[in-house]
Amino acid sequence: MHEDRARERLLKLEDELEICKSNLQCWTDSLEELAEIQDAFGTDGQVNLDRATVLDVGTDCVKPLYIALKFKPYKIIGIDEDLLPFASDIKLKSKLLTETKIGFYDCSLFDDQTIQKILRREKVNKFDFVFVSKTLHHLRTAKCVAKERDKNHKCTEDEKDCIYGFEEKVIFPRLLELGDRVLIYECYAPDEEDDDKIRGRGGYFTAKEWKRMFEYLAGACNFYFIRPQQFILNKQTLDNLDPTLKKVDTLCFCVEDMKG
Repeated sequence: MHEDRARERLLKLEDELEICKSNLQCWTDSLEELAEIQDAFGTDGQVNLDRATVLDVGTDCVKPLYIALKFKPYKIIGIDEDLLPFASDIKLKSKLLTETKIGFYDCSLFDDQTIQKILRREKVNKFDFVFVSKTLHHLRTAKCVAKERDKNHKCTEDEKDCIYGFEEKVIFPRLLELGDRVLIYECYAPDEEDDDKIRGRGGYFTAKEWKRMFEYLAGACNFYFIRPQQFILNKQTLDNLDPTLKKVDTLCFCVEDMKG
């Protein structure tokens, strides 16, 4: 009996230790990512977020605090369908560290009714920036395309091996409805498995999906690459993009102004 209780206690402590490790990894990863994406907030090489508002889609709850401490925007709102457990602590205790107003909501990007309530509550008509960090590949809404990757794929009820299609013509206009500039920080791992996939929502973009996305954005928006190097993406630079992408594992870019 005592051995059983001790074993249960040990298993519980192991689970708690894994949660602590995961939370710590979130903090360290966010600090590293901020160093790579901060230039995307800038104009003419200068970052000035005074009075700016930021929407963090798929928030990890940590980068908003780092951004608030470093750049001091007026307000940062984070949304996610499954907020991390320390979100409320960051929201409350950040008031001791920064004047930036930080808030978090359990909300999907596709839940327009809740999004509109958040905008009214936060008194924001449109954000200056919409930030999407390592979340874009989860914003999949179309029918399953896993068969394109594996001809033997069969959809199952739990959708464990399914991968929904990504609709750039739906997602980017939606993001640009919410903010003047959309910042994307994303893994470039077309040949790797996505361990964070939930049902069909996930799966790293294939090279084919990236190419289709970039072709659309080059024609539909003002598109700027930040990482791996800064340049404007258009139909001319698009042709020279493949050799650059093969050398990196993350991308950072921003889009503005839907054309037409």
